[in-house]
Amino acid sequence: MRIVCLPHAGGAASFFHSWGKAFGGGIEVMAACYPGRQERIAEPCLDSMAPLADAIAEELIPFLDLPVVFFGHSMGASLAYEVTLRLQNEYGDRIAGLLVSAREAPHRTTPKTIHLRDDEGLIAEARRLGGTDSALLDDPGLRELVLPALRSDFRIAGTYRALEPVPVQCPVFGYVGEQDTVKAADMQEWSQVSPGGFGLRVFPGGHFYLVAEKDELVKDIAGRIG
Repeated sequence: MRIVCLPHAGGAASFFHSWGKAFGGGIEVMAACYPGRQERIAEPCLDSMAPLADAIAEELIPFLDLPVVFFGHSMGASLAYEVTLRLQNEYGDRIAGLLVSAREAPHRTTPKTIHLRDDEGLIAEARRLGGTDSALLDDPGLRELVLPALRSDFRIAGTYRALEPVPVQCPVFGYVGEQDTVKAADMQEWSQVSPGGFGLRVFPGGHFYLVAEKDELVKDIAGRIG
C-alpha cells in the first residue's frame, strides 16, 4: 500500500520526511512537492485548486498499481478530496481511504483573504499557524524565495469551496487538534461526503498537532489501514 501525503499551505514534501519509514516495510510513503518550492523552485506556482488537483491526479496514475490512501493536512485535505474525486471513477478500487486533517469539509470552507495581505502580514500568519520552517522566514534571501509559494497556497486555501458535497467512494477519517481554530464540529461535516461513514480523532495541540503527536498519529493511521 502507498500513503500519499499532501502538505498544508506553505508546506513542502519534506514536512513528511520523518514519516518515510515510520509505517514499516509494507507501506510506502509518498509526499507531493507542489510547484514553486524545493527542487521545483523554478516552476511557476499554481494559485487555484483545480489545476493543482488535476496535475497531482495525473502524476499519480502510474502509482495506482497498489492501493493508495491519501493524507491531507489543512489545505492538503481539500486537495486530497479533489484528487480523490478526479481518480475515483476510473481508479476507485485503488483508493483505499481519505484521511483529512485540520480542515473544514469542502462545502463548508469560508473565504479568507490572507493572500491579499502585504509580505509582513503573510509572514505573520505563517508564523502564527506554524508548519513553515522559521529559518526560511527569518532569512531575507530565503524569505523572498518562499513568499510566492506561500501567497499562492494561501490563495488556494482562501478561495476554494466545493459547490456541493460530492461523495467519495472510499472510507473517510478525520484528525484535528483540540486547540485548533478548526473545531471537531467543523470536521464532522466531512460525513456529508462520506456515505460509508465518518470517524474523527481529536489530538492535543493546535493546528499543527501532528508535529508533537506524530508517533501517535502514525500509529492510529497504521491501525486503520493495516
